[in-house]
Amino acid sequence: MAGEGGSDDALVLIAAAATELTKLTQRHKFEVLDHLLAMTRLEADEQLRARSRRKLS
Repeated sequence: MAGEGGSDDALVLIAAAATELTKLTQRHKFEVLDHLLAMTRLEADEQLRARSRRKLS
């Protein structure tokens, strides 16, 4: 999207949003949503690590 940060910025934002939403899912005991958001956070973190490794190569 024009005017917004790059892919790394998007991944950081996604990970942060997933973390915040996880707090809601845990408070309200939405177990499946909690699990899906945890997977989202893990995937965003992994994508960031993979992008960092490629940049260092």
